[in-house]
Amino acid sequence: MCVQNAGRSQMSTAFAERERKRRGLEDTVEIMTGGTHPADHVHEIVVEVMDEVGFDLSDRTPRAITTDELESCDYVATMGCSTLELDTSADVDVRDWALADPDGQDLDQVREIRDDIERRVVALFDEIEADLE
Repeated sequence: MCVQNAGRSQMSTAFAERERKRRGLEDTVEIMTGGTHPADHVHEIVVEVMDEVGFDLSDRTPRAITTDELESCDYVATMGCSTLELDTSADVDVRDWALADPDGQDLDQVREIRDDIERRVVALFDEIEADLE
């Protein structure tokens, strides 16, 4: 999750959906994405760099995410821009990935952000898979 749900969180969701499918966890892992103040559309540069690696984000629309939705999760990854305030009694593993905002960056910088997100998502799925064993 992030503020606008238009860049980093959209890339994270695409990679998470891929990992869930690759690992056969479709019946086990639910993926939610959203922002605290969603934008009108996914950033064009994000659509472009994700297309380079085989993901079509052109039809995705940023959405709002509620505190209740987040508190229902086992893991929440924030992108470094969060205004997240979860109930401390909620048993949620919150990860702040502290990633640069791709909006306004050049293509090479956004590619670096994309690749960093991919590594983090794969590592998180490695943890999830280990916890399921």
